[in-house]
Order: sequence, then structure tokens, then C-alpha cells
Amino acid sequence: MAMKKFRMCYRVCLALGLMAAVSGTAAVFSEDFAADPLQNGWRRFGDASLFYWNSSQQNLEVTWDSSRTNSYFYRTLGTVLSGSDDFSLEFDLRLSNIAIGVDTNKPYTFELAIGFLHFRSATNANFFRGAGIQATYGPRNLIELDYFPDSGFGATIAPTVVSTNNRIRFSDNHPLELTPGDLFHIAMIYTASNQILRTAMTRNGLTFGLPPGNTIHDLSLAGFPDFRLDSVAVMSYSDGGQSSPQYSGSILAHGSVDNITGTVPGPPFSDVRGHFDDEIWKVTFMGRSNWVYWLERTMDFGSWTAVGSHTTAQTGLVILQDTSPGRQNFYRIRGERP
Repeated sequence: MAMKKFRMCYRVCLALGLMAAVSGTAAVFSEDFAADPLQNGWRRFGDASLFYWNSSQQNLEVTWDSSRTNSYFYRTLGTVLSGSDDFSLEFDLRLSNIAIGVDTNKPYTFELAIGFLHFRSATNANFFRGAGIQATYGPRNLIELDYFPDSGFGATIAPTVVSTNNRIRFSDNHPLELTPGDLFHIAMIYTASNQILRTAMTRNGLTFGLPPGNTIHDLSLAGFPDFRLDSVAVMSYSDGGQSSPQYSGSILAHGSVDNITGTVPGPPFSDVRGHFDDEIWKVTFMGRSNWVYWLERTMDFGSWTAVGSHTTAQTGLVILQDTSPGRQNFYRIRGERP
């Protein structure tokens, strides 16, 4: 869920008319870890000890430990991505060491991952990345770069998309190893017009991939179910709940992530205006297609009441109104992508 707050007192609004505006253009986010990322919107979920800001090296030190609970170093996007949006993600990755089969009962490979997730889906108690396509425990709402070290089938780099209804599609690039000590730069670009996820990589500044052309294969999503994404994250997944116990894997890896940048669509609404019209409080704004909006009001910021809603079929002007605004109310617009 994406939410922006639009608050104003009845009496102030009546006197001043209106208010606030936000940009509807594409948004660019970046993090170079020059300052504490926890002071710049980043958060930790799960085992916080797996993520450490190295202030002297100005990077994020990461432990991918599948024996721990699902854990994420994440930042919300301020919007919700779907298959109808264009977006991108780039980052630097350097691994210092990798071990698989660290759990003798799970002797095969397991993944480390960086990408986009839907926070509510990924923090569900029933979410297990290794469950695969499984109605109860299978993962949902992901776009990520996965790396599986070699356990007999070749090291694999797999740009992966998981839909809202637990369908999975990936580009299987093997044998292709993320060699410890080398600096890898990964760029993932999704274009809605042709539903293709393109991934390019360099190693120590040189093109990296498979022939022909030393590239990572494009991932076509034509006809694939939709997804919802609201956060960018470094993921350390639990190895619990794997779909094939006889081939279960585990991983313990250490490395660093740096220079995270991305582009996503702008806020779900922009050019917000509010005014009274015959004692009716009206809010107008530019909405985006396939969003549902609510106008909500409160007097104490403890509870909110929906007073108007609208579903947009296409990008354009949206009008929400409160026909009985009272004497002192505060308002916000809530937007959700169904």
C-alpha cells in the first residue's frame, strides 16, 4: 500500500483555500552508503545482525545465512510497481566468501538475492523462498537477482520474477560464477511495453555473462501473471520449507553491497488541490491508472474514516469529496493498487 498524507484544518482551509503539490514524474532513488542508511529511510527486518553499515568503507556488509529467519535490509519505494510500469535497479556486489551445504541435512545449493519485494508478502509467516510453486508456503511478489553457487549443476545467476499468485519465471544462466573478491555491477531493467526484464552485468568493469556476446539472457514475461512490489531489498532467505527435501540446500556467504540506484514511476498521485464548494470539501489530483483512492478524515489522528473513493481506469483527474466535513477535520489520500 502506498500512502501520502494531506492534512488541513477545516478553519484554516476555509480561510486559505488550499495547499499541496507533488511531482508526478519518474522517481530516482540512490544509496551510496556514505552516511548511515538507517537515517535515510532504510530498515532492517528479521535478523538485524546480518546487515552492517561499514562507515569507513562506505558500503553495506551483508551475511546471507539461510539458517536464520527471513531477513531483509529494505527501503519502501513510495509507490507500488506492477507489470504495467517501467522500472530499473542497479547495484554493486562483491562477495568475500561463500559456502553451501553448511547444514548437513541440506547439502545442496541455496540462493542469495537482491531486488524488489512486496513487504507484506515477504514478511508473511508462511513465506518460504525455497518452497517454489506451493499454495500455502510459496513466495509471491518478487523481482530479484538470485545467485546459486555450484553444487554439481553449475553456478547459476537467475534474474527471477514471482507473481502475486505464486507463478515463477527465471532466466537460467549457468555455469556462471560470482567469484569472491571480484566487483560485479548488476543492472536490471523492466519495460512494460514488451514485458521484458533485461539484466546486464560487468566484472571488474568488463562485460560479464555467457556467449553469444557475454550477456545475461533477457527474461520475457508475455502472458505471465501480474506482480506487486513496494520495496527494494537485500534478501537473506531462510532455507526452511523447501519443496524437495531430498535436494534441500543451505548457504552462508559474506560480502558487500554498494551504489544502489533505481528508477520507478512517480507518486501514485500528484498536483493535489483542496477547496470548499457549497460546504463540500473537495480534493482534486492527478491519479494513475489501475489505482484505487480513498479520501479519509480524522479529528485526532488516532482513527480515520473513509468519506469518498474512486478507481481510476486511466491516468487523469480524480475528484474526491466529503459532503459533511464538520468543523475541524484533517484529511489524507490513501492509494492502493488492487
